[in-house]
This record gives sequence, structure tokens and C-alpha cells, in this order.
Amino acid sequence: MKNFVEKGETFRFVADKDYKSGDVVIVGDLVGIAVTDAKTGDESVAHACGVYRLPKSAGAIGQGAKVYWVTADSNISTTASGNTLIGRAWAAQQAADPTVDVKLTPKN
Repeated sequence: MKNFVEKGETFRFVADKDYKSGDVVIVGDLVGIAVTDAKTGDESVAHACGVYRLPKSAGAIGQGAKVYWVTADSNISTTASGNTLIGRAWAAQQAADPTVDVKLTPKN
């Protein structure tokens, strides 16, 4: 196929701040997980698909619930207002659980 570019499982980005491997990366409407550490200004790569264990805010999250990245707190919440849609909860989590497994969902 002459017009194939790539599978679209990763994207390159220029770090707008320092990132650690596993950090959430948001570039425009792209959401991903940093593959490696990156310093501000470095070109790096983020995974754009998959399931990742991420820190969550207080409160239970049901399996399949839409989840949002809260930039100010660097965690996952079910609150849409003012936050960035990142995906869906892959499994239910209790209120006391510190993390939630998230299936990244491309924004349409």
C-alpha cells in the first residue's frame, strides 16, 4: 500500500516540560504515555494506545467509565469538566485504591 505511513501506536512530540517514562503526555488532542524520560525541548515518543496503570483521585471508578486526566493533580478522575478525556477504566477500582487501569481512547 503506497499511502501507508505507520500503525499509529506511537507519536513523536517535543517535550513542553520534563517527563518521566510512564507520564501522561497531552499534545493538542493527542493523549499518550511517555516511553522514556524527556527533558524540556527534547523530542520524544509516547504510546497512543494500550492499557496503563495511572494514579487516580479519591472515589470509586466503575469498569468502562469514561476517565479524565486532571492536569493540576496529575491523576485520573471521572469528572469531565475542565479535564481531558483520556480513555475508559479497564477494571473497577474501589475508592481507597490509589491507581486505575486505563485503556487509552483516541479523541474523535
